[in-house]
Amino acid sequence: MSARLPSWAWVTGLTTGAIAVVAVLGVQADQGTKPVAATTPPKATATADPKPSAAPPEKPSTPAVPADSGTGRRIVYSLGQKRVWLVDASDAARRSFPVWPGTVSPDPGSYAIGARNEATTGSDGVPVEHIMYFAQKSGVFVAFSNAVDGSSPPPADPGAQTGGIRVAKQDGKALWTFGTAGTTVHVVK
Repeated sequence: MSARLPSWAWVTGLTTGAIAVVAVLGVQADQGTKPVAATTPPKATATADPKPSAAPPEKPSTPAVPADSGTGRRIVYSLGQKRVWLVDASDAARRSFPVWPGTVSPDPGSYAIGARNEATTGSDGVPVEHIMYFAQKSGVFVAFSNAVDGSSPPPADPGAQTGGIRVAKQDGKALWTFGTAGTTVHVVK
């Protein structure tokens, strides 16, 4: 014969068990015991550290603006380095980038942006934009421009007379914005 417990006994037993579990969890929480998954501290992130780092992050190395390249707001073009600098009125270089010169280079000296043309086809047959003329040598106009498709020009035919100085697409846009008509272009060796 089996004895059957009254229903109130079952309810009392379940309630007592639940209270015991809650009590154990409460004691663990009070003692600082945490579930295993939460015991690993979170990984630090760049924004989590309130203290600034001891050293500033390194910037990519950019060649210094060439000496004897003038003063004030100007575009500096180095024939030897095949590079351009956009220099502000305080003589700080705001941007610098490599270029791909044509076969005709301007002589060292100071020039000014003259005519500007938003788009045309280069002497190599490539559609170009942001064309800024600043010199002429041996009957060839010298100008900065970028290819519309962002490509760099193939090596120029040594027999061709080209005065286009190609720049990357994003640099062409920056140069176009910076080099308004009359802006000084200082060419150095």
